[in-house]
Amino acid sequence: MPTDRTDADCRTDWTRAEIAALFELPFDELLFQAQSVHRAHHRRGEVQLCTLLSIKTGGCPEDCGYCSQSAHAASGVTAAKLMDVDAVLASAAEARGAGSQRFCMGAAWRNPKDRDMPALVRMIQGVRAMGMETCMTLGMLSEDQARTLKEAGLDYYNHNIDTSPEHYASVITTRTFQDRLDTLDHVREAGINVCCGGIVGMGETRADRVGFIHALATLPRHPESVPVNALIPIRGTVLGDMLEGTPLARIDEIEFVRTVAAARITMPRSMVRLSAGRESMSDAAQALAFMAGANSIFTGDRLLTTPNAGDSRDADLFARLGLAPLQGGEPMRASAAE
Repeated sequence: MPTDRTDADCRTDWTRAEIAALFELPFDELLFQAQSVHRAHHRRGEVQLCTLLSIKTGGCPEDCGYCSQSAHAASGVTAAKLMDVDAVLASAAEARGAGSQRFCMGAAWRNPKDRDMPALVRMIQGVRAMGMETCMTLGMLSEDQARTLKEAGLDYYNHNIDTSPEHYASVITTRTFQDRLDTLDHVREAGINVCCGGIVGMGETRADRVGFIHALATLPRHPESVPVNALIPIRGTVLGDMLEGTPLARIDEIEFVRTVAAARITMPRSMVRLSAGRESMSDAAQALAFMAGANSIFTGDRLLTTPNAGDSRDADLFARLGLAPLQGGEPMRASAAE
């Protein structure tokens, strides 16, 4: 069981030099420190199961270089309208039956239109009525939209910063890093929990990975959930085509685990989630990531538009590692409620 800790453990004054020093540690020492922090704040041997559904696919006007749903990509993804509320709730019920604790709904928008809000509200209310946590990722939000989602009962809002501030413009040009931070501020001010992480393996340097962790760990309050994605190079996207056939097309697994460990050490109470890219990771790499403090995954055979590891493979891996689905609450939410 985790020991009692205070909010003083969750520093927000990390320096880049301190985080760079974590990345430079011998691998066994880094994992030891990360696992020690993890055990102080989280239940051992438990991993949160989440399910992600694309409720509106394709046609996004943003030019994110990694995304197959961008209208700028030639990935073959067809633009679709917002899903029917009943269809979304049917998928949520299926996810709950498979053991998911949180149901995440993603829409390929730059930002939602006000006409979409009533349907989104009904989705949130319906999923919560099933006893599941709710999360949405809809692009940028206005203050009023964030308040509407909060009033509907939304538990989490996902809005990733993607990479370091310095590398950001190499990946996306249609919105700025500050735009990301502004939406996070609206989400916080509305009282919604923050899910915010990014992607490694986009041709960035280790200094960029340090900058990415630093940007998250120095937010006024750490994100309750920190997804760490490994780039899936998709043909037809800018990054997929640029990196295809090069050594940069896949992030080194040890370096990926180092990034997870740095996230765990600098953001002790956050749930650190292994997200996209897990289907191509070896079981050994995933095991190391769990040792490094990752304690949340997406289950199911598919994420938004890309393959995922699948329930059966996850169940087999959990059995071999002696892991179980998370049953208790999350440390940051529990401390906020005290």
